[in-house]
Amino acid sequence: MAIRIIRKSGDPVLRGISREVKEITPQLLALLDDMVETMNDAEGVGLAAPQVGISKRLIVVDARDEHGLLKLVNPVIVNRQGRDIVVEGCLSFPSLVGEVERDSQVTVKALGTDGKQLEICACGLLSQALQHEIDHLDGILFVDHAIRFIEEKKDEKKDGQD
Repeated sequence: MAIRIIRKSGDPVLRGISREVKEITPQLLALLDDMVETMNDAEGVGLAAPQVGISKRLIVVDARDEHGLLKLVNPVIVNRQGRDIVVEGCLSFPSLVGEVERDSQVTVKALGTDGKQLEICACGLLSQALQHEIDHLDGILFVDHAIRFIEEKKDEKKDGQD
């Protein structure tokens, strides 16, 4: 496993549409492991492959809840309910925090690392993180959703949260 460089605001890979994954390979599993290590090192909640320069439909999320660490291939939101205003940051925008409107609850279908279809019904932080990371796969960034920016982070020991 390796910690990868997180792409920052202005990097064109962040605005691209990610390609669907056709096959789960050992290299793909290694990339997902690297993404987890990178997310944890940056003290984030989630990370999408474009944030490490890879235009593939892959995300990792750990909301530290009963779902545990999720490594998702080709995730898609299939159901949305309710709306909330939430506070959000992003590892690709380490100095920004903003208020964003997100769905209160989402259902996501994806492939697991074993290649089997799975479905996750999420609310709270997990719902927010899934929406945020899936947006990255379509070149949509949290700043595009921001209602207002709350503050700029001043103490930059780590890259922030995603």
